[in-house]
Amino acid sequence: MAGGINNVGQNSLSYIDQLKQIQDKNKPNETTGKQDLKQEDFLSLLTKQLAQQDPFKPVSNDQMIAQMASFATVDGIGKMNNQFETLNASMTSNQALQASSLVGRDVLVPGAAGVKKNDGGMAAMVKLPQSVDNLMVRIEDQMGQLIRTFDVGSSPAGDNRVEWDGKDQNGNPLPAGKYKVKAAGLLDGESKEFEVSTYANVNSVLLGKGDGNVLLNLAGFESPVRLAEVLEVGKA
Repeated sequence: MAGGINNVGQNSLSYIDQLKQIQDKNKPNETTGKQDLKQEDFLSLLTKQLAQQDPFKPVSNDQMIAQMASFATVDGIGKMNNQFETLNASMTSNQALQASSLVGRDVLVPGAAGVKKNDGGMAAMVKLPQSVDNLMVRIEDQMGQLIRTFDVGSSPAGDNRVEWDGKDQNGNPLPAGKYKVKAAGLLDGESKEFEVSTYANVNSVLLGKGDGNVLLNLAGFESPVRLAEVLEVGKA
């Protein structure tokens, strides 16, 4: 660092440009020495340039003020970024602490695929843009094979909970596993598919990889789901 500053008067670059050159030399793979330029480095560099400037061509006040303002802005942005990182880490920790209370509970998440337990069926939420007279629900296995249909009947606009007893069309209990719940009905004389969300049990909570996300490991799901995607908390 000292070598770069002592040579300030021997080139025509502004001290902001020289700061950048010195910073480029301080790569992260260095194991010793300073890695960042501090305010005292800038002031030392400025003093050197002022002391060694051409007295017949001094730096103008406007130029000096502009370059000092540029450094102050960059320094301020760096401090602000550090503060945001600290705030983000704190918020993530708080979210993870709150999310830990969800372990063992059921949450409602977007998607038609849900998990049927051994001792029961499945519940889902169907979102209707307007009321329908004949809401039909279809249950499919993971291969997309239809195993059950039932008529929910008249349903109002908004979120409508539907429940499947876990049996096929002949009343035979089906094994535990992943199934899809699909819903359709007539809107303005045309058959429409509706948005479906399903319930899943929370196994554990994960912290995202530095992105501020809190992730939930759900029973029967291959990939974790972001906490922000949860629509409802409660027993299915």
